[in-house]
Amino acid sequence: MSPSSLWRRAVATPILAGGCGCGFAFSGAAARVGDVQESETVQCPFCGQGNELVLDTSVASQRFTTDCEVCCRPFEVFAECEPGEVLSVEVQAN
Repeated sequence: MSPSSLWRRAVATPILAGGCGCGFAFSGAAARVGDVQESETVQCPFCGQGNELVLDTSVASQRFTTDCEVCCRPFEVFAECEPGEVLSVEVQAN
């Protein structure tokens, strides 16, 4: 194989099997570790429309900003989780 075909192959199908010590394993866009990801629907504080969030429940306390799927305005998300379970989710206008 030429170097360019090796590069294309590596980019097309990335695989990491915990070699970095992080414990995560994924192939392509199907990244998932056990059942630590949970979906929650929250209402945009601006337009009131529902937005689906996917939360990594292996992180106990989370705070991040995301954009509304409908009105595109940013809002802040605060989530408290236990592995495999979302305890609470709050949203706040930015």
